[in-house]
Amino acid sequence: MVIIGITGTLGAGKGTLVDYLINEQEFAHYSAREFLIREITRQGLEVNRDTMTTVANKLRALHSPAYVIEELYSQASESGKNAVIESIRTPGEIEFLKKQGNFILVAIDADPRIRYNRISLRASETDHVSYETFKNSEQREFTTTDPNKQNLGKCISMADLVLNNNGTVEDLYTSFIREIKLKGWSI
Repeated sequence: MVIIGITGTLGAGKGTLVDYLINEQEFAHYSAREFLIREITRQGLEVNRDTMTTVANKLRALHSPAYVIEELYSQASESGKNAVIESIRTPGEIEFLKKQGNFILVAIDADPRIRYNRISLRASETDHVSYETFKNSEQREFTTTDPNKQNLGKCISMADLVLNNNGTVEDLYTSFIREIKLKGWSI
């Protein structure tokens, strides 16, 4: 079983790469975002980016800095299939997955204006924000010393592979395939 973890900036194309892994490589998909939405709904809270961040941070503080990903990994390991775990946000989550073996962390980034345009088009429940709010949310999640909070900057720096996604969907797929082959990884 190979686990590919996906981290990166807001709207960079994490879900797009996940779609490729599901549809072209037959990976099972486990989403931290969906896990958190289920928890938020269970608690009767409003689904938005701030609530997602707050609930995730509380779960990590209560259980462990890798709690959400530990839960998703448990589900993935039961299936035994190659899996992609999307929306890795803390170094603790990465450290946990690296200890499990057969893990590749892919980070995706793109120009902020391109990413904002993408989330505006995507229009999910957490994407109805101004550009200023988008930038502030990302800044809040980019660095911290608290192991229970999002630290995208550190996660990106821990990646085995960093992809720049300023182009088309096909460009992203081509770049990913090329980099996987260059590294000699089998997926």
